[in-house]
Amino acid sequence: MESNEDENYLMLSGIQHFSFCKRQWALIHIEQQWEENVKTIEGQHLHKKVDQPLIREKRGDKLVVRAMPVKSNQLKITGVCDVVEFIRNDEGIELNGEEGKYKAYPVEYKRGRPKKDTTDILQLTAQALCLEEMLLIEIDSGFLFYNEIKHRVEIPISSEHKLKVKSIVTEMFDYFQRGYTPKVKAGTHCKSCSLQNICLPSLMNKKSVKSYIEGKLAE
Repeated sequence: MESNEDENYLMLSGIQHFSFCKRQWALIHIEQQWEENVKTIEGQHLHKKVDQPLIREKRGDKLVVRAMPVKSNQLKITGVCDVVEFIRNDEGIELNGEEGKYKAYPVEYKRGRPKKDTTDILQLTAQALCLEEMLLIEIDSGFLFYNEIKHRVEIPISSEHKLKVKSIVTEMFDYFQRGYTPKVKAGTHCKSCSLQNICLPSLMNKKSVKSYIEGKLAE
């Protein structure tokens, strides 16, 4: 989520796109192209169920805040956490209108199942970095909820992942300021990309991405 005052900030969600494919990120965030597929539509439906702006729900020692806007002035990224859970803990921080101290845990909702790569983890880490800066706390873990398996997974927020996110954001800004879109570098990830018809139009008109990738692998 971006506002006028944050027009020079990049979208936090772009970190996942950039980690998946730098060209995909550039097509979406620099060239402003987007093509929906089944996965993006299902993902939007899932987030609509979660994104009820700033609804606070108290459950005993847990405070649940939905669709919480976050940003980092240091990284110059902005976005929305699906859910932030504040759990009462003496090592946490004080919250307005609440008794005691609380620790914060970002919760991100995904349509599928746990991935083999770290794209989801890096997006969650970016949310944690924003919350750390906004609340002046340290966040050591968060959660990824996968709709396909109806289960959430606790994710340690490591210093390595935080450094990786900062490195990615630096590279994203370099591309954005130069208006640079990387050239096509096809791989198995192209099969699940929502932009394959835009990214590889001539190839898609002649043959499937599957046959193209198989051909490349055979080279």
